[in-house]
Amino acid sequence: TRRRTPRAAAPHRAGGSCRSGAITILRVPTEFLAATPAFAVSDIERSVAFFEHSLGFDAVVVETGFALLRRDSVALSLWLADGSARGAERELAGTVSCRIEVSEVDDWFEHCSAVGCVHPNGHLRDTEWGTREFAVLDPDCNLVSFWRRLAL
Repeated sequence: TRRRTPRAAAPHRAGGSCRSGAITILRVPTEFLAATPAFAVSDIERSVAFFEHSLGFDAVVVETGFALLRRDSVALSLWLADGSARGAERELAGTVSCRIEVSEVDDWFEHCSAVGCVHPNGHLRDTEWGTREFAVLDPDCNLVSFWRRLAL
């Protein structure tokens, strides 16, 4: 397995816009601790129900147009792609994906198969990059892959 060596921070365009001309090199020593994927969905309540009942997440916050879910150390946010504003176009629902590392990928695959949410092309498999993984689809067809690293 090829390992990447740490490198200097990538250039960042100053001014909060990727279209800005100025480039600043960020050299802030900080450890990234977690990420929270943001899923564009067409129906908050339906999506919350799916993540709670099918994947075992708990709803932490459910509001009009937004929900925050958590399971163990993983958080997911859901936002409503309803066409009400620029950047919230309806066609964005179903365009998101994320990967979640799990401890027991085989058992989790059996659960998701029984629930009926496994992606038609996302069945459990070992990959050439050293993982065992599968994928599920939420009600909007956002993709969630579950994986674990194979023993070396």
